[in-house]
Parts: sequence; C-alpha cells; structure tokens
Amino acid sequence: MRAGGAWRRAAAVLALGVVLGGTAVGCGGRATTHHKPGTSHEQATGSTGTLLDTVDGTGHRLREVPAAGAPEVRVTVHPDSEDGWNLQLAVENFRFTPESAGGAALPGAGHAHLELDGRKLARLYGPWYHLPAAQVPEGPHTLTVRLYADDHTAWAVSGKPVEGTAQLSAAAPGASGGHSHAAPPPGSPPASAPAQADRTVTITVRDGRVVPAPGRTELKRGESVALRVTSDRADTLHVHGYDKELALPAGQEATLVLTADRTGLFEVETHESRLVLTQLLVR
Repeated sequence: MRAGGAWRRAAAVLALGVVLGGTAVGCGGRATTHHKPGTSHEQATGSTGTLLDTVDGTGHRLREVPAAGAPEVRVTVHPDSEDGWNLQLAVENFRFTPESAGGAALPGAGHAHLELDGRKLARLYGPWYHLPAAQVPEGPHTLTVRLYADDHTAWAVSGKPVEGTAQLSAAAPGASGGHSHAAPPPGSPPASAPAQADRTVTITVRDGRVVPAPGRTELKRGESVALRVTSDRADTLHVHGYDKELALPAGQEATLVLTADRTGLFEVETHESRLVLTQLLVR
C-alpha cells in the first residue's frame, strides 16, 4: 500500500509538470509582453532620462532629459508649386528610427508628430513631409512638430515637450496663388485613384459604421494600393506594420497610396473611433 501511495504521488507530480509544460508551449514559448505585469508600456521601455507624470496635449507622458545635448527641432514651410506645402524638419541631437518604433527609448532617437492647431495630422519618420492643401482649412494656422522616443513618450526639457512651430495661412478655395482645394460637392463621384496604384480600396465611415464591411484586400508583394477613405468626422487612418498615417478631414475624401513591400496581415484602422477599415494580406 505504501508503495502504491508513493507511486500515485509521483504520477500526480509528473502530470502537473506535463500540464505546466504544455501550457508554456501552448503560449508560443517566449512571452510577447516585454514589461512587468501591472506596468504600462511607457513605464517599462527605456531608462533614458526621467519619465514624468506630466503629459503633452495628446496624452503622451514626457521623458525629461538635460538641456545639454537634448534633441531639438525646427520646422520650415515651403509652398509646393502644385499643391499644398512641403515641410522641412531640421533636427539636432536626434535621428529618425522608423525601424525601432515601439521599442525602448534610446537617447536622441525616435519620430515626430505633426499637429495643425493642436490636432494631430501625421507621424513623421523623416525630415520632409508633404502637406496637401485639402487638409488645411482657410485662414491662419499653427503647425507644431514634436519629437518622441521610440516608446512614444515625448522628449522634454525643463518640463516642456521638445517641439518646433511655424505659421501657415491657407487661401480661400479658388483664390489666386492659394494652396487649398475646395471640398467636392455632395454626391459627386470620388476622384480617380493615382495611376501608380495597382489596387484601389474605397471606404466610407459614417455614424460609426464602415461601408463596405471590413474585409481583406489581397496583394502581391511589391504591388501598391490606394486607400480612399471618407469619414463623417475628423480622424486619422493608420496602417499597422507599415506605420503609415493619413489625416481624415471630416466629410472629405483622403487617399493614401502604399507599396506593399513586406508580407503578412496588416490592419488598417482609425485612431479616434478605433474602427478596423480593412486588412491588407500581402503574399
């Protein structure tokens, strides 16, 4: 009897080990989260500088660094001869690192956000950006470019975000020498997709619904797709995996042309309303 009881206890321990081991394997091996449970992404990604409780205007926490050697940015606006403006970012003690977005905060590295009168238009991963006239209403405006670390905390000095500003004035639609376009009249057919796009996906967002219902758009690697989106409220389109963004003015069609240069399944969604618009399946 004693031998039988010992055998049963050993079998139970072995079974428990198998169950626990099976659970670890079933979870895919290495854990996907890279920070301790109960901590936010911002609280666990990088020891550079000091993470403050203060947030910027878009809710990102500030990462304080000493003024000496801190990142700096200046923005210059150049009118484009065909449409809108070309924005030039001059940075110091900073480099753009699109390949490591979402990772730990590294000294003097990351990306930038572009805001128009406090409303985010795009995430920038380089020193140049073309701002279409259709995204800028008539009248004077303030452009703000703010620098962020890879973990999406905002670089800061003396408790203030590192940013640069520039003034911009958009002429009335149709005015001579202006750089703005009139919105298409209601019911007019959408503008044709750029010629370089191999596929075109037209989507409408109205009253929190996506039309047509979200599905998959299949592409071959190297093909380009034009995402034509009309939203009844101002929002931002985001292509996951490619880190491409596009401002969606309320009631106006906006187009993002993307070259599918990597394979996989990538979701296209809106930032504010958090709606999935489509999925790009690239083979």
